Amino acid sequence: MKSKFFIQHGMNLHARVLAFLAVLAMTSYSSSAQPPPAAGAPAAAVPAAPAEHIEGFKEHLIAGSKWYQHDPDRPQPPVVTPGAAFSQGAPPPSDAETLFDGKDLSKWQGSGGQAANWKVQDGYVEVSGRGDIRTKGKWSDFQLHVEFSEPNPPGNLHGQARGNSGILINNMYEVQIGDSYQDKTYPDGQAGALYGQMPPLVNPAKPPGEWQTYDIIFEAPRWNATNELVQKACITVLFNGVVVQHRTEFIGSTDGIGGGVNYRGVSKYTQHEPPVFVQLQNHNANPVRFRNIWIRDLNLAERQ
Repeated sequence: MKSKFFIQHGMNLHARVLAFLAVLAMTSYSSSAQPPPAAGAPAAAVPAAPAEHIEGFKEHLIAGSKWYQHDPDRPQPPVVTPGAAFSQGAPPPSDAETLFDGKDLSKWQGSGGQAANWKVQDGYVEVSGRGDIRTKGKWSDFQLHVEFSEPNPPGNLHGQARGNSGILINNMYEVQIGDSYQDKTYPDGQAGALYGQMPPLVNPAKPPGEWQTYDIIFEAPRWNATNELVQKACITVLFNGVVVQHRTEFIGSTDGIGGGVNYRGVSKYTQHEPPVFVQLQNHNANPVRFRNIWIRDLNLAERQ
């Protein structure tokens, strides 16, 4: 049995501990807790996450559209995973003309008519030297097969700075090439877009370094004898086997590639003969690679 001294001492210690804990609780509450809002006062706002920055402009509306040219607020095309392979390495059909077989650029020339000077090695041609290269031949309506590989983006590059190139038809109508894998830019400027006019239906891009394919069907515009435009340029594009443009009409020349419309300028048609050439773009020397390029003349006008 404990003595009265120890009982009294234990009771006093217990009381002192409880008093200390009460003071500590009051101190903690007053230093860290916030008083409840007054009746009717709005709840404290939760800081909003910073808005995602997507490059672009809102200067003028695209003809027939509610969106601006290079509009950063235009919806991003849904991302889809393409099949492991579609037409990679597809040999040309018997009625096709091989434009590049991995050996030389004999079917190509510089944009000013000079010799094509891009680097050819290991079965591909890489954007290099100065300027674009274009085919020596011309076709009015055609099926075009092109394979390309995007470079690994150095540093912290995004959007238009990543692997930018393009398929330029007659230096007037562009199908954009760029690294759109897990990266965003204004939708009418990503891979598979008709640059500055129509985004791709979806984004089936593969990672940099992998070979990707464009299979393109193009119909040239036509003017009648009184110089009236009677048929707009029309294009279908399969990107890695996925339809991203289906009989899409160009509203005019692409801006910024030299076809009579300045960068960020309003697209318009400039009359030209139906036969057109195919051009590969050198955009700031982005080292995009190309291989296995062939074309089929569809002879649509002659068959109608």
